[in-house]
Amino acid sequence: MSSRIEQLIDEIEEYIEHCKPKFMSNTEIIVNRDEIEELLRELRMKTPDEIKRYQKIISNKEAILQDARSKAEALINEATIHTNELINEHEIMQQAYAQANEIVTMASNQAQEILDNATMEANAVRGAAIQYMDDMLAHLENVIKASIQSEAAHHDNFMNSMTQYRDIIQSNRQELHPAEDLEEVVLDDTEEGLDVIS
Repeated sequence: MSSRIEQLIDEIEEYIEHCKPKFMSNTEIIVNRDEIEELLRELRMKTPDEIKRYQKIISNKEAILQDARSKAEALINEATIHTNELINEHEIMQQAYAQANEIVTMASNQAQEILDNATMEANAVRGAAIQYMDDMLAHLENVIKASIQSEAAHHDNFMNSMTQYRDIIQSNRQELHPAEDLEEVVLDDTEEGLDVIS
């Protein structure tokens, strides 16, 4: 079952996939600012919950280790009890010592193996959780970076278009007025409080 963060990233990718391309461009798109901000806002709100979920998985490492310790102690206690029973039987005293040592050694080895496996499993879970969150955040960073670059390019193109329109307007005004009257027209416009685009 996928997390809400994965679903949101899929929705953002699908939204970007269905955005209209910018006129005369194969790489730029037109996005609805409100829609993309809503998706990013929800993603921002859900991220702490996902992090808490993976922190909970990591915290289970202690539970796994505690369970391993309990099993190890139970094995050692069982071995100790069995050893005491063997020692109390005088007829098989020597055999009891040998068997007891063997049982204690086996129990210690098993306990160590359980602890080692539990530690490796806990570290693997922790590493996988951290890697998963890092991958999700890196993917999100790339999506946001692409959106920012697209918006910046859109703004630059808009400013270039406005500059071209201004140049056309100035050219048209120069055609309307003789060269000797242009200075007077500009001065009149300034006195009337009109902004001259520079």
